[in-house]
Amino acid sequence: MPDIPAIGEVLAALDDPVRLEMVRRLANAGRPVQCKLLYEGISKSTASHHFAVLREAGVTESVSVDGSIHQRLLDDELERDLPGVVGSIVAAANEVSN
Repeated sequence: MPDIPAIGEVLAALDDPVRLEMVRRLANAGRPVQCKLLYEGISKSTASHHFAVLREAGVTESVSVDGSIHQRLLDDELERDLPGVVGSIVAAANEVSN
């Protein structure tokens, strides 16, 4: 059984506006998304750093889809282990971005 993500690590990962936008886009897509579609205005190496932070916090995972790397939000796992936390943060981010 995978480790339950620590709420402090999840909140710290989502405290960065770039990572929050990545997670918002993933949540709204409802499916794995190709990495390059999750960011704009930053370099690929900076995006890789942000993906690593999200992965280490237990928020996302990298998956291969048709030979390309995608990010997948671990929404079911997060909801099970930290009910309502990420969903509430994404909902608030959606309100701000509309």
